[in-house]
Amino acid sequence: MWCRTKTRSRKTDCYDLRGRRNAFLMCVKKNRPGSDRDVVLMNQWLSQCQFEYTSCIDPDKKELLEKLTSFRDGLNEIKDEISCCLVTLMSHGEKGSLKIRDDERVSLEEIFEMFNNKNCPALKEKPKIFIIQACRGERRDSGVETDDEPMDLDDISEKKRLPTFSDYFIIYPTQADHVALRHPRTGSVMIEAMTEIYQQHGNKWHIVDFFTKVNNKVVHTEFFLREEPIKVSLVMESTLTRFVYF
Repeated sequence: MWCRTKTRSRKTDCYDLRGRRNAFLMCVKKNRPGSDRDVVLMNQWLSQCQFEYTSCIDPDKKELLEKLTSFRDGLNEIKDEISCCLVTLMSHGEKGSLKIRDDERVSLEEIFEMFNNKNCPALKEKPKIFIIQACRGERRDSGVETDDEPMDLDDISEKKRLPTFSDYFIIYPTQADHVALRHPRTGSVMIEAMTEIYQQHGNKWHIVDFFTKVNNKVVHTEFFLREEPIKVSLVMESTLTRFVYF
């Protein structure tokens, strides 16, 4: 799909996603009521977005890192075929880390580094998307009342160079140091909103605009934790250099 902009659309404005789209889906289900629903919704969404995906359920640290390494190495083996990569990680968490089986910690930065331009050359100038569904701390935001109704650098080398970390898009379900929300029946707030927005609008938006729409839904929905109001806002980090349309 070509970019949709106010000016004339140009092929070079978008990443070329005509090649294979590979995804990795990890979910810790233990002591996370609603996570089964998250897996179902993510499987549907990945299929709708034409991703081939590898699942990793309830791993320990060693298994997770081994499977991620194998997934990454597999991408490097099909360098000319792959067009993008998407990694979804759903678990308990804290600042900068995932908490997985047996309360082991896995650094998110370590995972991100596995797919950078040095370690995964197959993804140079190709989108690397990370969907993180995990708490980032213990803080809770009860929200505030409003009046609204509820709801030129000159070339110095002939050889092309890239930053080590480029073409990344990372979405978090909450602000730094804050909890994420998950319902025991309907699953995680962000995952549910993602699938609802996609069902309503399909792939009409660039991924940043898509998650902006998802965030709008999340921000303007009322949530309660132990009968106390609680609010969350998604956080996006991006080093993308083109538009991403699935």
